[in-house]
Amino acid sequence: MNTIAALKQGNLLVFNEVYYSWHKRIYYFVLQKTRSSFIAEEVTQLTFIKCWNYRENLADDLNIELQLFRIARTTLIDLLRKETVYKEKVIHVIDKYTLPVDDLWGKIEEKELQVKLANALKKMPPMRRKVFEMSRFKGMSYQQIAQELSLSSRTVETHIFQAIKQIRHYLGPMLSLLAWLSRF
Repeated sequence: MNTIAALKQGNLLVFNEVYYSWHKRIYYFVLQKTRSSFIAEEVTQLTFIKCWNYRENLADDLNIELQLFRIARTTLIDLLRKETVYKEKVIHVIDKYTLPVDDLWGKIEEKELQVKLANALKKMPPMRRKVFEMSRFKGMSYQQIAQELSLSSRTVETHIFQAIKQIRHYLGPMLSLLAWLSRF
């Protein structure tokens, strides 16, 4: 029985064999493109999740290698697009709400946003907060932070990702409200 047919039938042993055969290659393919171990790991995992979830759609006439790399490539593109859109939105909100505003409401909103951001930072674990502040407020690179704090670059990257996620969760309702109010 060929690999594609076995996968389509839901054979977990074959899937595990495919996973262990191709996991590292997919990981290093993405790592080479992005130079981010975090993104490489994320895309690799999503590739195999998609392969399993959509196994019925695998092409019988193409080998599994080609299909896995195609899934990885499209997953990477999707992830980078989402990240780009997110960064553009965050930059827009930061630009819009941190610049000095002449009216009273603007100053109140800006102050409230700063207070909320300060509170979000206070709620972070100390190391996560320190890494985030070194990156965003001192402008240090991940590598510089890693060297200064004796951490791996991967750990620094994870701390930054978790800090941004926590801030986004904490400020989410307020950012949405501010964006809605700015339409008037």
